[in-house]
Amino acid sequence: MGSLFRSEEMALCQLFLQSEAAYACVSELGELGLVQFRDLNPDVNAFQRKFVNEVRRCDEMERKLRYLEKEIKKDGIPMLDTGESPEAPQPREMIDLEATFEKLENELREVNQNAEALKRNFLELTELKHILRKTQVFFDEMADNQNEDEQAQLLGEEGVRANQPGQNLKLGFVAGVISREKLPAFERMLWRACRGNVFLRQAMIESPLEDPTNGDQVYKSVFIIFFQGDQLKTRVKKICEGFRATLYPCPEAPADRREMAMGVMTRIEDLNTVLGQTQDHRHRVLVAAAKNLKNWFVKVRKIKAIYHTLNLFNLDVTQKCLIAECWVPLLDIETIQLALRRGTERSGSSVPPILNRMQTFENPPTYNRTNKFTKAFQALIDAYGVASYREMNPAPYTIITFPFLFAVMFGDLGHGAIMALFGLWMIRKEKGLAAQKTDNEIWNIFFGGRYIIFLMGVFSMYTGLIYNDIFSKSLNIFGSHWHLSYNKSTVWNNNYLQLSPATSDYEGTPYPFGMDPIWQVASSNKIVFQNAYKMKISIIFGVLHMIFGVIMSWHNHTYFRNRLSLIYEFIPQLLFLVVLFFYLVLLMFIKWNRYSAKNDFPMTEACAPSILITFIDMVLFKSSKAPGKDCNVHMFAGQSFFQTIFVLIALACIPVMLLGKPIKIMQARKLANVQPITGSSDAEVGGMSNGGGSHGGGGEHHDEEEMSEIFIHQGIHTIEYVLGSVSHTASYLRLWALSLAHAQLAEVLWSMVLSLGLNKEGWLGGIFLTVVFAFWAVLTVGILVLMEGLSAFLHTLRLHWVEFQSKFYMGHGYAFQPFSFDTIIENGTAATGETE
Repeated sequence: MGSLFRSEEMALCQLFLQSEAAYACVSELGELGLVQFRDLNPDVNAFQRKFVNEVRRCDEMERKLRYLEKEIKKDGIPMLDTGESPEAPQPREMIDLEATFEKLENELREVNQNAEALKRNFLELTELKHILRKTQVFFDEMADNQNEDEQAQLLGEEGVRANQPGQNLKLGFVAGVISREKLPAFERMLWRACRGNVFLRQAMIESPLEDPTNGDQVYKSVFIIFFQGDQLKTRVKKICEGFRATLYPCPEAPADRREMAMGVMTRIEDLNTVLGQTQDHRHRVLVAAAKNLKNWFVKVRKIKAIYHTLNLFNLDVTQKCLIAECWVPLLDIETIQLALRRGTERSGSSVPPILNRMQTFENPPTYNRTNKFTKAFQALIDAYGVASYREMNPAPYTIITFPFLFAVMFGDLGHGAIMALFGLWMIRKEKGLAAQKTDNEIWNIFFGGRYIIFLMGVFSMYTGLIYNDIFSKSLNIFGSHWHLSYNKSTVWNNNYLQLSPATSDYEGTPYPFGMDPIWQVASSNKIVFQNAYKMKISIIFGVLHMIFGVIMSWHNHTYFRNRLSLIYEFIPQLLFLVVLFFYLVLLMFIKWNRYSAKNDFPMTEACAPSILITFIDMVLFKSSKAPGKDCNVHMFAGQSFFQTIFVLIALACIPVMLLGKPIKIMQARKLANVQPITGSSDAEVGGMSNGGGSHGGGGEHHDEEEMSEIFIHQGIHTIEYVLGSVSHTASYLRLWALSLAHAQLAEVLWSMVLSLGLNKEGWLGGIFLTVVFAFWAVLTVGILVLMEGLSAFLHTLRLHWVEFQSKFYMGHGYAFQPFSFDTIIENGTAATGETE
């Protein structure tokens, strides 16, 4: 089979590169993204490798670019992103890039320091301007109130006694600015520390001031403190210093204050001009850097990734040749060799690189080629476990089965249309949406699964047509095949009337496509009919899905030539599933075809036996009872005989699965110990464990296992399969349960929300209907589409991971992680593609 159904064939190669051509060759391989390098220096410290200095230089360049990016984002300048990926620069270009980044960083830091100094000076002048304005008011008030009573209130009784006639009182003062939230504590501290011997006046600055350090807006207040004596002056200044209040000189004379205010205003105007020019220069520098920042990031990350990769290589004894080991897809070896030649030509080297394929018994990495459509489905499979090398890949089949099983649970034409339109919108706009890179994880999940969402919506529309269900209502496209034989008065006076399929009420032919719309208006037996229908199709789909999974294991066994597993696992597993559960499915179809309400059918509806009871009696070897007097116990001739044979076959399969393979391995080991060693092994008895190559793969290896472990492992595997066949079949009933729950929720929303608005009349009814419809639409999208859709998605995922993939999928491999510039740039790291 092709690579669509299995992972790519991989080869371990040894690569010899001349030292002068190594950089260019690795650069070409990074652009190609098809080579996974192995670390040949696992015991060497990261700081002791050959190209550690170059990596450090790249780290330093990245640091400078991040600094530029932070400054650009701070100013809200858009960064030009053309979406193009420039080639990795040559090593000699690193010096030019380092010089450019160094110059930009120094220039920007210098501009920022100058701007911060100017802003700090501007803040000081602004605060001084407010101090000169506010203190003028304080001094005017003090000049008008120079009387003895106020002095006594300020200085206390001892101050009044000291101020005798003929002595002039000299008060000192300090003025400054303090943060507004610190003012109450500042005032209390002054009162307590100075024992009430100071007089504080304060006034708020209405407009906020900009902090030059971080750019925050700060609200401040102007204060002036009057005191007497040097001791109080020292104490007041210490308190101001403790509260980080800024003190400014304030002249006592009004003329000096006016002159200083005029000088301050002049300096503020000059500073505004200089600040504007500084900001313009900074903006020009950042705009010029923003045009190239994305490309610079790409170039630096490519250089760093190349040197990281070169650190994985070994040097030969001559120190002139680098040796690497790498995993490559077998089909792409020629493409890789062409890339190596291009790199050699670019470097000007005369010695061509050498790529040798090596023989190895290691398990290669698993590489499944994907495109934008299959990538999301492959991610669902890999989330369970990466496939073993060359194991059957479930992803191609999941493209169909996943949205279909989802749609069985989510079947509604309206809800499916909403989901399909959302997925189609993301598909149509995918280029623009992909360019708008965001860190919103929920949106990234939705966008990554846009093709899954679209297919789930389309399949849900199909099953919605089958169920004839659109927002809990039906579409009467072809006209119902049921007709009322009652007169009008009988219909109006009876809430429950029954239409019999044995009479002329039923035309005798089914509705052309899906369910007849008459079932939507049925009230007494609608759920009973849909229960029986959906329960049976759930079992049918489940059994077919599991049988398909077992058949997939046949492809694995034959590919890996694992004859033991083919004979003693695949055949009894398939027989066990077919003779029990596929027979159960056949009984459903036999019952549908042989029983009817009309007498012209082979058997009437009253004689139809319960399939569940029939199946239980079959397993317990009990005789079934006839549903009625004149009814036949069996659906077909020889039913009891075949059922007994089927159960005996199923029981016989259990010891074959349990003991067959371990006994054959034990016999092969005894034979190998008795006979001379001729190269035979368990792999020869059980079939080779790989697809004919030298690599290991999805086959099983028992050479080094103890026989007790093999018996225990096989016992667990058998018990899990036998019991799992029953539980997994029952697990598919979730298709029926979620489908029924979804339909009932939609009906509840229609009958209890939207129908209230539809029953109102007049213009008020129109307004009420608009409000109710909006509420109904929000509930429909939020609950029935999003929440129910997520629930159905998770149940579908479980059915694929557990019920389907457990039949054949090992998932013991490890992913192929090639050295790819696209992946590195997308993740924003300098990953090397190395797998530990």
